[in-house]
Amino acid sequence: MRTLIVKPKPKQQVATERQVAPERQVVPRHRPATKRRRAARRNLTAYGFLCAALFCFALFAWWPIVREVVLSFQQTNLVDEPSWVGLDNFRTVVHDPAFGEAWRNTFVFTLLALLCGYVVPFAVAIVLNELRHARAYLRFVVYLPVMLPPIVSVLLFRWFYDPGPGLFNQALDAVGLPTLAWLDSTSTALFSLVIVSTWMNLGAGVLIYLAALQNIPGELYEAAELDGAGILKRIRHVTIPQTRLILTLMLMLQIVATMQVFIEPYMLTGGGPENATVTVAYLMYQYAFVYGGNYGAGSALGLMLMLVLLAVAAVQLRLTREEK
Repeated sequence: MRTLIVKPKPKQQVATERQVAPERQVVPRHRPATKRRRAARRNLTAYGFLCAALFCFALFAWWPIVREVVLSFQQTNLVDEPSWVGLDNFRTVVHDPAFGEAWRNTFVFTLLALLCGYVVPFAVAIVLNELRHARAYLRFVVYLPVMLPPIVSVLLFRWFYDPGPGLFNQALDAVGLPTLAWLDSTSTALFSLVIVSTWMNLGAGVLIYLAALQNIPGELYEAAELDGAGILKRIRHVTIPQTRLILTLMLMLQIVATMQVFIEPYMLTGGGPENATVTVAYLMYQYAFVYGGNYGAGSALGLMLMLVLLAVAAVQLRLTREEK
């Protein structure tokens, strides 16, 4: 076998080759200026949309709250120069005979609405989630009342509650039951408003609960069935724990929405009979637009309602944090 012997080059020849062949220079790679400008333009566009959203939110949400706090300590008709009256507006509201009735009706309405408007949508969502046919059609039917303007729904139920040709009384008369004065009786007027509110807001709650139910892994239900759990036990031990976050959020939103009820008593009963359906929001409207434009008293009552809702939200968030 031939052995190749490689002779080392002389040092002078190596130095000469290094001088002839220049060394490679490492050129740092910089982002082109066009890319930097394009990224800055994208960020500027995003911040522009964000600033526009914050401006609209501040103008239509935060500024009215600030104005309400200021007006609650003033006497003004929104035309002449306002005058500071301190706590006189709060004293006027508290000493009003309708003040206690308004808060009582609001709390009773909220409790009844939670029993109906909070439980019924969850039950309907569970039923729709178990169906295998006509699910899309039934979802559309359930969500249809939400697409109607609230005033249209209220006027529709005004015809339903009519003591003469009303649909509800005709149905009672058809089965041999005595008819009711739905909106003219102190015992049924407030519950009649709860039925209207539940029907109007049913669809939105059902869709939210359906979205939460469809995210539950099917393996949990299969394991529960293998353990012999019936439908009620599956709901108790699988469905409710897996949707606890959505249930808590919907509970808080339901409380906030029902305690501000205004359209139903304003359009259906006008606060009567005997102030049986006067709510806090309706009493605020009366102070501002019925009782000689007492915007200060109306703002004071609205500030009280806001503080109560903030307290309810704080308590609920604290309880939710402790559960976690």
